[in-house]
Amino acid sequence: MKIQAYAKINLTLEVLGMRPDGYHDLRSVVQPVTLADEIDIEPTDGETIRVETISDGSVPIEALSGPAENNLAWKAADALRKATGVRKGAAIRILKKIPLGGGLGGGSADAAATLNALNGLWGTGLAKEELAEIGATVGSDVPALVIGGTVLMEGRGERVSRWPGGAGGPPAPKRHFLLANPGVHSSTPAVFRACPISRLTGDKEILDNMRLAFSGGGAEAFAAAMQNDLADAAYALYPQIAEARRALLEAGALNATLTGSGATVAGVVRDASHGEEARRKVSRLMWCALAENCPVV
Repeated sequence: MKIQAYAKINLTLEVLGMRPDGYHDLRSVVQPVTLADEIDIEPTDGETIRVETISDGSVPIEALSGPAENNLAWKAADALRKATGVRKGAAIRILKKIPLGGGLGGGSADAAATLNALNGLWGTGLAKEELAEIGATVGSDVPALVIGGTVLMEGRGERVSRWPGGAGGPPAPKRHFLLANPGVHSSTPAVFRACPISRLTGDKEILDNMRLAFSGGGAEAFAAAMQNDLADAAYALYPQIAEARRALLEAGALNATLTGSGATVAGVVRDASHGEEARRKVSRLMWCALAENCPVV
């Protein structure tokens, strides 16, 4: 089976406070985009899980040179096996196109795609919600990407609901995003430590603004509704990320903000033509890709 493991961006990300388990309580509208790793996966005789990762040359993968057991796709396969009691193996080959550690959820995307694929290949027959629960044990972004399509993610990522209005509603307008990564490592713990927590849990203004702009608003209103509470902290800690945002805006993006805890910045462009023109400008300076929003998959 050949599958796409779609990256994600955070259209909104609110930091609401600290949880008793030490994680931050988050609320985020998560959007999968068409930038994707490609995964070849097949069941094997025996119970061994093998993972091989290669690059298409656009992103370095040296950080993935450790044991296969450290790979989130391996952890996802192992978690599915433990949760269901199946005694099967898999060979997983990942072609990386999503930058590592860039706030785009590349490892989580691989894990989510692996769970969805092996659920069929191994015949475990779990519902998406059950797979999402297993995914939550692997990584915070995995449940959202297991469900697919635009979702509202809450807690530390374990609570996921369709956005807006659930599956089966009217399709969202096509949106185009320009993704820029300056090639620096953004430390998630450091960014969270530097982020002041001042948002009220019950304040839904950011969600309301995004909800209004998401389905019916034009590109300008949609871009204006994007917000990330971690952005200012990341820009202060890593000036290169602030420069990536500035490069997107100067190239013509309607708005641009951090995705996740960085280091990737996502900008909204009007359409594919506008986006390609801007991409050529930014790609002279750093890694840059043009992507669209993904439907439910």
